[in-house]
Amino acid sequence: MEYRYVSFEMDGGIARMTLNRPDVGNALHIDMCKEMMDVSIRCDEDPEVRVLVVDAVGRMFCAGGDLKAFADHADNLGPILKEMTIWLHGTFSRFARMRAPVVTAVNGIAAGGGFGLAMCSDYVIAAESAGFAMAFTAAGLSPDSSSTWFLPRIIGLRRTQELMLTNRRIDAREALDWGLVTRVVADDSLASEAMGIAGKLASGPTEAYGSVKRLLAATFDNGLETQMEMEAREVTENARGADGREGVGAFLAKRKPGFTGRR
Repeated sequence: MEYRYVSFEMDGGIARMTLNRPDVGNALHIDMCKEMMDVSIRCDEDPEVRVLVVDAVGRMFCAGGDLKAFADHADNLGPILKEMTIWLHGTFSRFARMRAPVVTAVNGIAAGGGFGLAMCSDYVIAAESAGFAMAFTAAGLSPDSSSTWFLPRIIGLRRTQELMLTNRRIDAREALDWGLVTRVVADDSLASEAMGIAGKLASGPTEAYGSVKRLLAATFDNGLETQMEMEAREVTENARGADGREGVGAFLAKRKPGFTGRR
């Protein structure tokens, strides 16, 4: 696919998707969601992808859904929204479940679907000037973009209710205190910090990272014994894989491991 609303590049195992509609705050519309879905499939299918960085151009990370586009298609909005959420939700599902970790760098406001994009990521770095808001009910809409799944699990029901019912904006420091983001950094170091952690993850045991993601995605739905059975199966697969053998060998030899990201 030729991209117009996002950009995509690969360099040494690090994939990078940049939201690229800065004139409208990187707001999401159906064609942009299709491009994001294509990126998610590429990253899920390409064994060379060992980490994905998501960032944005402009002063906002993502304003959420493009309400002007919704208004322009008011007579046909139902079918459009149902198709748009297919592309958007499919993107978030793949980001959450693919083996490669997703590092998201939030450079400004993340609202609505932009908030959801950050929440489905594995490592979220926020600039000091970043902010987060649900925004859906302010426009008379209900939340989508994975937010009703991730937020209660990350911050609990009461805080989720507050954000969704009042649309209160929280800044980067409060988001860090609540566990919504992993780190907060100075605005001018956001890009370098994001690429730094991406580089570290890209040289790590990618299959083991995939196991971590699968196990954590299942933990709130499984009973103890089911979860431990999953743990046993995942650790066994990783122990007999190439990275598992390399990791154990490197530990015993007291040297740095050279992971390839393959079983």
